[in-house]
Amino acid sequence: MSTHKRTTASWKTSLSVGAFLAYRELRRSNPWTTILIVFVMTLTFLNLVVVSGILVGLIEGSIDANKRMYSGDVLISPLLEKSYIEQSPEVEKIVRTLPGFVALTERYAEPGKVVSNYKETLAPGVKPNQTSALVVGIDPVQEDAVTGIGSKLKRGEFLSAGDTEAIVIGADLLYEFTPIESPSYVTLKNVTVGSKVLLEVGNTKREVTIKGIIKSKAGDVDARVFMLDSEFRKIAGRGDYNVDEIAVVLDGETTAEEFKNKLLASGVGDYARVQTFEDAQPKFLKDIKATFALLGNVIGSIGLVVASITIFIVIFVNAITRRRFIGILKGIGISERAIKFSYVLQSLFYALSGVVIGSLLVFLVLKPFFAANPINFPFSDGILVATVSGTATKAFILFIATLIAGYIPARMVVRQNTLSAILGR
Repeated sequence: MSTHKRTTASWKTSLSVGAFLAYRELRRSNPWTTILIVFVMTLTFLNLVVVSGILVGLIEGSIDANKRMYSGDVLISPLLEKSYIEQSPEVEKIVRTLPGFVALTERYAEPGKVVSNYKETLAPGVKPNQTSALVVGIDPVQEDAVTGIGSKLKRGEFLSAGDTEAIVIGADLLYEFTPIESPSYVTLKNVTVGSKVLLEVGNTKREVTIKGIIKSKAGDVDARVFMLDSEFRKIAGRGDYNVDEIAVVLDGETTAEEFKNKLLASGVGDYARVQTFEDAQPKFLKDIKATFALLGNVIGSIGLVVASITIFIVIFVNAITRRRFIGILKGIGISERAIKFSYVLQSLFYALSGVVIGSLLVFLVLKPFFAANPINFPFSDGILVATVSGTATKAFILFIATLIAGYIPARMVVRQNTLSAILGR
């Protein structure tokens, strides 16, 4: 027999003997001890997956709200050097004819101001109770059908076709919901549904009534003032139908990137900037998502170290208390390699049990639960983000850490002198 074949046979024998010893050891071990170790491994795995998943899900909730309530799957906006989308009616026609299109909403937008104490005579040096905001003209039926914005009212009612003197205001503009006092960010005080305010767009001013307050947890929505598009064109002096935003919703089969490329191929890029919902995400959301993912991995790594130490201690204590038995095994011809295999396989059994139980809890219990009951954070509805590939990667890391933690103590004990181990010296 060649040297290679003898080596292969030796490894196979060691592995089979080690597997038998591991099975025998696990079967004879205290069941409560086994359950406790598996419980620790399950918690470690959940710590690796769930902590980072919740942190990322916190931001994912904001990203999802930004997509649903503001950008849609594809957002069309003016070119950077333009004030509006040129040839907007033609652009809209092209959008509606492309495969994958479901619905769209068009918006006019201009910077403006909202003043609440405009009827009061203010003393010299006293600033008016006002805030700057983006004033947006919409078709309320179209907008609500695309974004569902009407369901996100914190108070009051959404706009209807006859509300020519009414507005809906974002909660981020009101001190009641956003109690911030900063020179760079001013909110309106003592303003609620039914309050009359002065709306300023350019050189035009109009007294309007607040009909509703929106809290969508999408920053680009909650810092806006909404009014009928027909009334907006009047006060903004917009006599054309060139809009400032077109949010497009797709059917789910066509990706946002594919639809964007079709729009650009149709020549829309000559008149407007075309972005997928990911392109349109605020940069700070992307940065926070990456930061929270890193933070979750750091926290998970600490749990991984704790689990590794736990496995190390369990295997080490087990091997020390059975040192005489290990010496007898070596004395009757069982190889050191087979004995090491037995302890490594025991540790891998604990890890595998923890991963299986943890995965079932994540995908069958926790993920559906958080999807149905998002965590109500102040700026997002947090969910649990857990993918099969990401979970498999974390499981692999746990297996490697467990393998090392099981091998080191087994090697330390097995290397002791056989006679000393048998005699307990």
